[in-house]
Amino acid sequence: MKKNTIYKAMLFTALLFAGSLNVNAQQRPEIYGKPVYSMNPKDGSVRCVSTEYEDHQREELNTETREQFETWLAQKIKEKKANRSANNTTVVITIPVVVHVIHNGDQLGRNENIPDGQVLSQIEVLNQDYRRMMDTPGYNELEVGADVEVEFCLAHTDPDGNLTDGIDRINMSQSTWNSMDDINSNLKPATIWDPTKYYNLWTCNFGGSMTQILGYAQFPSSSGIGGLQANGGPANSDGVVINYTCFGSEDIFEAGNYGSASNVYRHGRTATHETGHYLGLRHIWGDNSACTINAVDSFKDYCPDTPAASAENYECLSIDSCPFSPGRDMTENYMDYSDDTCMYVFTQDQKTRIRTVLENSPRRASLVTSTACQAPTGGTNDYKLQGLNVYPNPTQGILTINIANGNLPDSYTIYNSIGQTVGSAKITSATGLTINTSSYSNGIYFIKVNKGNQTKTLKFIKN
Repeated sequence: MKKNTIYKAMLFTALLFAGSLNVNAQQRPEIYGKPVYSMNPKDGSVRCVSTEYEDHQREELNTETREQFETWLAQKIKEKKANRSANNTTVVITIPVVVHVIHNGDQLGRNENIPDGQVLSQIEVLNQDYRRMMDTPGYNELEVGADVEVEFCLAHTDPDGNLTDGIDRINMSQSTWNSMDDINSNLKPATIWDPTKYYNLWTCNFGGSMTQILGYAQFPSSSGIGGLQANGGPANSDGVVINYTCFGSEDIFEAGNYGSASNVYRHGRTATHETGHYLGLRHIWGDNSACTINAVDSFKDYCPDTPAASAENYECLSIDSCPFSPGRDMTENYMDYSDDTCMYVFTQDQKTRIRTVLENSPRRASLVTSTACQAPTGGTNDYKLQGLNVYPNPTQGILTINIANGNLPDSYTIYNSIGQTVGSAKITSATGLTINTSSYSNGIYFIKVNKGNQTKTLKFIKN
């Protein structure tokens, strides 16, 4: 047994050394003038630069240290666990999301101006993963596996109180975004919605030093907002940025525009990973090579139920990089660097950490009480059509108009993506709420639902 353990340690060291030779043979891209910490030795991609971003903020903006944040969060987690015995009820938290699709004038669905279906598929993946949803890639049967009980919805009310579908398309007349500084100083501040009410997700075309990067997030804070120089980072840059080529899932929306992204990154797990950072999770190897952990896992990711790992993992390997510590590397965890299809686990400790951040961290706790997931009231959007939606979306055949308050609509009209009417009907009974779209060509459609002098228009996808 001892010889076998020593052999495993030697084998891993050899693999790690071989991988480092391969990586060093390739020039690592630089962020703020420094090489990125990790790069996939196989394809040269850079899974995440959230830690590099956090370190730069600490150096340039004098934000709180990791130790200061973790000391604060550890006490909040301790209090949460102490109160759990008295109240074991967990409420599902719904977070309003706005997806800013940044493009340079491309036609809808081309290049970085990705189609709606691709955006919707990403929201679906987030919900599958954070809810450990049965019969989806986000489900697992691990004992430590957790339903985080956090859901995501595209916002229905914009910052001005108007109806929105939560997809904010902006032509910024720039084909590529070549540096993190350009994104944080120009793109984000010009487009961000109130980060106390919306989870801001951006998709754009990375270029220059950003070409190989998939995404990055801004970590939460432990103290008051304090204007734009909050301890957890400026309010006008708070959110997650994803390269458009790895945003969404081809499993759900095959017709998406995934550009030249590797097939292993086309399943939506980049956003799952970066959202984890946005909600306070660390990489499972703690961004250090030590195998030492203590009772609170303070040398790693602060989640004791993720086994010690000495480095990030790529592809779908089963490996034990810390053979003298319990458990193998949890390569199936969303906070490793494994291929999208290998990821399917958040642990119970990670859940506790996320929920504690959402209960206590500025600009995270306020998301819990945001009403942006609700449609605005008054005018043409008042209660008669409030809550109305269509499902399944995308659909392959039957589309159903779902009424939330029992108010049967009067009629509907369906338009294709260029505004031509392709169907319409009066609704006289509940049977009129089901629509057969099997004869429609695949693509984007709009359904305009009428009730008296009120209307509501929704987008849907036909696959």
